Amino acid sequence: MYNQKVMDYFLKPINMGDMPDADGVGEVGNVVCGDVMHLFIRVGKNPAGKEVIADVKFKTLGCVAAIATSSIATELAKGKTLEQAMAMTNQDVVRELGGLPPVKVHCSVLAVDALKMAIYDYLKKQGRPIPEKLEKEAQRIRKDTENAEAHTHPHVE
Repeated sequence: MYNQKVMDYFLKPINMGDMPDADGVGEVGNVVCGDVMHLFIRVGKNPAGKEVIADVKFKTLGCVAAIATSSIATELAKGKTLEQAMAMTNQDVVRELGGLPPVKVHCSVLAVDALKMAIYDYLKKQGRPIPEKLEKEAQRIRKDTENAEAHTHPHVE
């Protein structure tokens, strides 16, 4: 079902762990499948003075694909400017892993969403303006989470 690269990232995940002094934290989940991802970023500056993701860690409770996509997303984000990281897509994650079964592509969406929410959290904590595209993404992510929760836990009167 999974290719060797996916299995490698599942069995030996990179950048897994906690980051108590994180500058930004992204928390996303899919209550339908049960995957929960926490992604932590530390922001620094590159030689040109641009803000970059200096360090990144993740903690994921989920399936093989959830752990592998979290791990590869952190590798892709590390060293990138905030703008480059915000431009990452789930297809970048899938491509870097060499593909995922169609039923598991949603894990790549969660991984990228966690990264975007960590950047959103960082900018918010800094009192900085949120780029319009990131604000729309954050609204979509929150709405997706609410819709999934409503679907699995319908309100009964």
